[in-house]
Amino acid sequence: MTKNTVLIRAPFKKLLAKHQVKLFKLFIHLAALFPLINAYYLAFTDQLGADPVEAILHFTGIGAFNLLLLSLAITPISKRFKISILLKIRRLVGLYSFTYAFCHLANFLVFEVQFDWLLFINEIIKRPYITVGMAGFIILLSLAVTSISVLKKRMGKRWQKLHNWVYLAVVLVGIHFYWSVKSEIIEPSIYLFIALVLLSVRFKKLTRFKK
Repeated sequence: MTKNTVLIRAPFKKLLAKHQVKLFKLFIHLAALFPLINAYYLAFTDQLGADPVEAILHFTGIGAFNLLLLSLAITPISKRFKISILLKIRRLVGLYSFTYAFCHLANFLVFEVQFDWLLFINEIIKRPYITVGMAGFIILLSLAVTSISVLKKRMGKRWQKLHNWVYLAVVLVGIHFYWSVKSEIIEPSIYLFIALVLLSVRFKKLTRFKK
């Protein structure tokens, strides 16, 4: 390596270090948004198979669950491997989990019940898997709204207590997924197992949450 090469790389490394959080967040935006936009494009151009509604429902639902699990995994991974930058993108991952969950619910409202609000409410009441799914969505909604910096500061200690409800949300989402599957239970069982593993890692915090 020549001296000139070192001199050229040094400013580049400084620039990369200075903006690494922004670059990481940009990557999260692209990784979350592109598949979602592409899925809707395929759905509206009739390229999602024989049942595009079921396909888009599954995609947004499983996407929300994946991102929720990822948001829970960030803290233990960050502590284990000492990657502090991960903590700075945790909220963004959580917000994208809510975004996918919102799309999942909107898909059901638009395509399944076609804006029939009475039918929508009846489905929530009569179908247990939708009931627990809706409960999980309400928790994610409250967490997303209170993720705004101004509200976080105003809530003080109450903010952390509220955001501990994410542990209940991941259980409810797991149950929703498991109950919604009529025959193939291997995939939802794996997801439930992963969720329980992540919750076990946060056992101490969960015991404090109970108190």
